[in-house]
Amino acid sequence: MNIIARNKKAFFDYEILETYEAGIVLLGSEVKALRKTRVNLKDSFIKIIKAEAFVFGMHISCLETTNSYFRPKETRERKLLLHKKQIDKLFGNVSQNGLSIVPLKIYFNKHNRAKLEIALVRGKNLHDKRESIKRKILDREAQASMKNYAKGLL
Repeated sequence: MNIIARNKKAFFDYEILETYEAGIVLLGSEVKALRKTRVNLKDSFIKIIKAEAFVFGMHISCLETTNSYFRPKETRERKLLLHKKQIDKLFGNVSQNGLSIVPLKIYFNKHNRAKLEIALVRGKNLHDKRESIKRKILDREAQASMKNYAKGLL
């Protein structure tokens, strides 16, 4: 699995409840741009419209070699390929429980197909975000101390 981009902000702002793997409908120049890691997931979100899932706000930059006539809009909505049962489950959770759907990462699987990992999320409160920052700092300190301890033994 070749990870292209991650949505770090989603991990910080949301509590992740469930994850799904979805295919993406892309054009040829967009796939080439993905291979060169020219994608940004930061402010993207997913909406379900007429029993179809679409990702909005995902920015895929065009390459310089792309013909200007065939150049797609960089932030256009892109259709996601999910099973009908998955879409129904996601739509039910979003409409009844007030949850959101956000993309977490985009990658190429072992068959060289572009996949988007999406998640059903609940927003974090301020104190949860502070706790995440504290945990991250403590983990970083623990890694540093283990590294220093290993250097002392060798």
